[in-house]
Amino acid sequence: MAQDFVYSICGMCTVRCPIQVFTKNGQIDFIKGNPYVPSMKGAVCPRGAAGKALVNDDERPQTPLIRTGERGEGKWRKVSWDEAFDYTAQKLNSIREKYGNKAIALSDRGGPFIELHRAFLRGIGTPNYCNHDASCARNVQHAALSLTGMGRKAVKHDLKNARHVVLQTRNIFEAINVQEVNDLTDALENGCKLTVIDIRANISATKASRYMQIRPGTDYALNLSVIHEIISKKLYNKNFVDKYIEGFSELKAFVENYTPKWAESETGIIASHISDFVEELASAQPSVIWHPGWMTARYKDSFYMSRTIYIINALLGSYGAKGGLPFVSKPADIGRKGLKEFMNLYPKPKEKRADGVGWKYPQFEEGPGLAHLLFKAMETDDPYPVKGYIAYRHDPLMGFPDPDRLRKIWDNLDLLVSVTFSWSDTAWYSDVVLPLSPYLERDSIIATNTSLKPHFFVRKRALSPRYDTKADWEIVGGLAKRMELPELSFDSIEDLWNFQLQGTGIKIEDFAKTGMVQLVDKPIYKDLGLNNLSSLESNPESISDSHGSVNTEPNPFKFKTDSGKIEIISNKLEKSGIQSLKPYTSPKTPPNGQFRLTFGRCAIHTQGHTVNNPMLFEQMPENILWINSNSAEKLNINDGDYVKVTRSGALEAGMEGNYSELIKAKVTDVIHPEAVFVIHGFGHKIPIESRAFGKGLADNQFMVGGLDIWDQAGGAIAYQEHFVSVEKNS
Repeated sequence: MAQDFVYSICGMCTVRCPIQVFTKNGQIDFIKGNPYVPSMKGAVCPRGAAGKALVNDDERPQTPLIRTGERGEGKWRKVSWDEAFDYTAQKLNSIREKYGNKAIALSDRGGPFIELHRAFLRGIGTPNYCNHDASCARNVQHAALSLTGMGRKAVKHDLKNARHVVLQTRNIFEAINVQEVNDLTDALENGCKLTVIDIRANISATKASRYMQIRPGTDYALNLSVIHEIISKKLYNKNFVDKYIEGFSELKAFVENYTPKWAESETGIIASHISDFVEELASAQPSVIWHPGWMTARYKDSFYMSRTIYIINALLGSYGAKGGLPFVSKPADIGRKGLKEFMNLYPKPKEKRADGVGWKYPQFEEGPGLAHLLFKAMETDDPYPVKGYIAYRHDPLMGFPDPDRLRKIWDNLDLLVSVTFSWSDTAWYSDVVLPLSPYLERDSIIATNTSLKPHFFVRKRALSPRYDTKADWEIVGGLAKRMELPELSFDSIEDLWNFQLQGTGIKIEDFAKTGMVQLVDKPIYKDLGLNNLSSLESNPESISDSHGSVNTEPNPFKFKTDSGKIEIISNKLEKSGIQSLKPYTSPKTPPNGQFRLTFGRCAIHTQGHTVNNPMLFEQMPENILWINSNSAEKLNINDGDYVKVTRSGALEAGMEGNYSELIKAKVTDVIHPEAVFVIHGFGHKIPIESRAFGKGLADNQFMVGGLDIWDQAGGAIAYQEHFVSVEKNS
């Protein structure tokens, strides 16, 4: 049989890279980056290549299941899809009749393909949608909104054209976005400087021209000292500051005492190194990107770390600048009609959210809410009972702290449903498992990429499902049909695509050539009237091949704030009792004999959902514990020894005794002595996952009480406020 191919979208992590999938004899033959996306360069990351192994994995859910034993016992009854849909819909409707529509909640991993199930929630009449972002980038989003009135995705990180990139809580070369990796690599080859600020020398640090090892929990201190240097030495972009920053004088007064010398005592970074770093940043403006981070759910002041990052970018004139943070465009911005939205089929529910977002916590954006506060409502029935919960491609038991407490909270539920393409701790604890086809076996709705070159894109399946699994639209449609929401029950994916494309002038056949429909020919850089392209124009060798076009708007650019400027003092924060400029508080030093537990990503795995993947498991079967060489020597720990990690605070949290796990040690000079570090996602205890079972350490098991430790200004969980003791296993 001849080789065939489709253009699709990867589903191995949240980046969702555009791919080309080759099949032969009904099997996946090869996966590569979409050749029509230049920054992909035909590549995929290790996870993307392992999509084939996901499809062929016989240890993933293969049929709908209804629990017969106790939750978490692993006793199931295989059922047909009709029975699964009937059972789930009946349970959901019973909950609605007893407690009201608002008693149903759903959480997911976010992304471009979520609108259909969000519309399903609206149709039910519940406001309780959350995504995983409370465990990831909520602090970044709220920091951006507090300054500009615009979210974090309103700007593009124009890495390819940058002259200096700073990574702080962002590890581009391990938490891989293929296009970002390639663009940054090209920039480095063209002379761009890279600075990495981290508690350990990660892979990104090995590519850097400057690496600064920072004491855990002191990132905010460093950033305040950088702002002090920029202002006191008048290294800021005066044109941008004068035109677009409101509250500059208040900022100047606030940072007066936060000098590099002061920061040295907090961060451990030499004051002169901070000053030299700032000089380098200033020389590269406005083509500077200080990345605000991805996973910033770390410390109780991580919101302010992210906020100061955006302030530094603003001081250097990076907003709107080529090689900095240019603004993206939506279809409407360029005079094009966007996709027809499923959510507009139903009115927005008028009920207050169970997590308090938007009313109890008016400083927070309503959209994806805060999942840990939703769980709190499940526990307390305050402000009202939440009794039905759908975990849609989401594993909170692996992704949030204190999973034992979370299981107890879920025992209050009348129904827990997991929609998933792989087994997870959450699926194993559910009442119903609805198996989602892996991304290579499912079509998805059309989505919009709001970028410098806005376009529509579509995921098409490469082959038919191997097992009795279904696509998102089939699962949502099956439930919707039984819950009197016929508007969401489509007969075919083509009907669904045609619904979305109404009025756009585009047909589904237009996607056949590349998998995308471009809405403009060249990237659009919105003009702020500051000649922000001058630094690149004087260095033409640093400009990418696709120069793009400058959109000179007839009216001055305005940020989405009351003043139309970047507001250092946020009225929304202040009215909520949150300080816009919060005085720095030094983090707690680990008690004697203990370490701050930190975690992160690697290039091989995507949190917990890939550790049982046959291909990726072979490359990295377990995580290891990074520990500083001097600390290890005091504990008589050698590289490769198994060590016992014990959580602190168990007795204080009302738990009996201590909890320990064994893990292999990596003894190294390149981690701060106050911290230990692991890759997140290991320590699975699900028997059906034969490869991942019992391998490595589950970091969230050591976060007793962690659901209550969160950043009050940004909303995200503060994961890295926990301490553990380490000893050699005898």
